[in-house]
Amino acid sequence: MRIFRIRGISKLLNTIKIIKSKLNPSLEIEGFLLTMFDSRLRLANQIYDEVKRHFQELVFKTIIQRNVKLSEAPSHGIPAILYDADSTGAKNHLALAQEIITRNSK
Repeated sequence: MRIFRIRGISKLLNTIKIIKSKLNPSLEIEGFLLTMFDSRLRLANQIYDEVKRHFQELVFKTIIQRNVKLSEAPSHGIPAILYDADSTGAKNHLALAQEIITRNSK
């Protein structure tokens, strides 16, 4: 099973490589973000371990956890941070924003 998950990411990386060579030479990968993550599931933790092992520092430390409020916000037409700023999903997104800012200020 591990090979299939990594194969999908490899195909994505090949697509990015083609786009970079033919259309946008300055294209760079900011990082890999795990979303809809449920730490209670063994499969989710295995996927995280694989991605981390293969892509190391490119994997964001922040993980967007599975959260009902994240699913509800679009149906109300507002971002999760405005729908429920105290929800886990909103806090995860704020943490991601901070991580991106920190990475790019180095």
